[in-house]
Amino acid sequence: MIASRRGRVIASLVILLCLLYLGYRLSDSTNDAAALHHETLEDPPPAVTVTRPTAVPSTETITLPGNIAGWYEAPIYARVTGYVKMWYKDYGDHVKAGDILAEISTPDLDADYRRAKADLKSIRVKYKLAEVTAKRLIALRSTYAVSEQSITVEEQHMKTQAALAKAAEQKVKNIEAFIGFKKILAPFDGVVVQRNINVGDLVSKKGNLSSPNGITNLYTVAVVDKLRLFVNVPSRFGPFLHSGLTVDVTVPQFPDRRFIFSFLTIARHFEPGTRTAITIFMIDNEDHTLWPGSYAQVQITAPVNRQAFTMPYTALVFQEQSAQVAVLTEDDRVHFKRITISKLTNQIIEVEEGLSASDRIINNPSNALLEGDKVRVVTLSDEGLPNTQESSSEPSSTE
Repeated sequence: MIASRRGRVIASLVILLCLLYLGYRLSDSTNDAAALHHETLEDPPPAVTVTRPTAVPSTETITLPGNIAGWYEAPIYARVTGYVKMWYKDYGDHVKAGDILAEISTPDLDADYRRAKADLKSIRVKYKLAEVTAKRLIALRSTYAVSEQSITVEEQHMKTQAALAKAAEQKVKNIEAFIGFKKILAPFDGVVVQRNINVGDLVSKKGNLSSPNGITNLYTVAVVDKLRLFVNVPSRFGPFLHSGLTVDVTVPQFPDRRFIFSFLTIARHFEPGTRTAITIFMIDNEDHTLWPGSYAQVQITAPVNRQAFTMPYTALVFQEQSAQVAVLTEDDRVHFKRITISKLTNQIIEVEEGLSASDRIINNPSNALLEGDKVRVVTLSDEGLPNTQESSSEPSSTE
């Protein structure tokens, strides 16, 4: 009896202790949930500032190097071999078409000319003798004193001498034509921009053989009243280059002055190595301010058909696979978008693909932000501090 009563007491105590433990755990869990709920209410989502992407203009400006050349530029070479007897035009001289630039002494050509004239005189004498002989034999044909074979031979001999005389005359004319090249003449009205000869220099059809820098031309004459500008333009600008387009040009000698060149023509062919097309512009240069051979910086502004946006560099998120930006959804949650960057500067990034005008981009996103995180949008005061009043509908731009 006593043992049975003790067992029931112990069992009752065990049950009571279990009930007390379960009540304690239930009360503790309730307190933890309340504390978590309180902490959640006390700690709001992280604050972020946002910016809007800015659409780039429908035109694009690019600065390229260019070379200015004369409207016409003629490198002049000798047509005969000889020595420079005298030069008459120097660098910068204005010349008219046909003006004598220099004279060449040609002793070899002069000797050939004298020999050709002597040969012509000798052949003419032979032709005269053959003509007289043939006429005499022809006169004796009716008497049968001379065979027909002899007459025919003399007639053909006379024709041969006549042909030789004509060939000798042509040779003399050819040499006379080359003698005319002893005078170096200006091909058109222009300015002498190169003189590579001095008195006594040996020159030939190849150029000045006495030049220390190798064989060179004798003169270069250029038309500078109107100039051409040669530019290698990238392929993406090719379709937008057309008549009526103008470009701004600066040259080192006039750094504060801009010159307006007009479009002239384009090669309509891209160089395989550079994917550029040779494009030519022109300008009237009546005052001769610009000089041929000048280096030029050419600023081309052309319309482009693309949807690109700019954003601050600080909004960029670097990932292993691609560049991204963190944007906000309609319920202010974080969403990462891949972007394609077309131009990168110190402060601004130009994005070719991945953005739209309605995107709200998180500026200076924290590394702790994850996809789908809830955030709250704040604006910055003039001192750069977050304002106490939140703004989730009209974010300010921090560009």
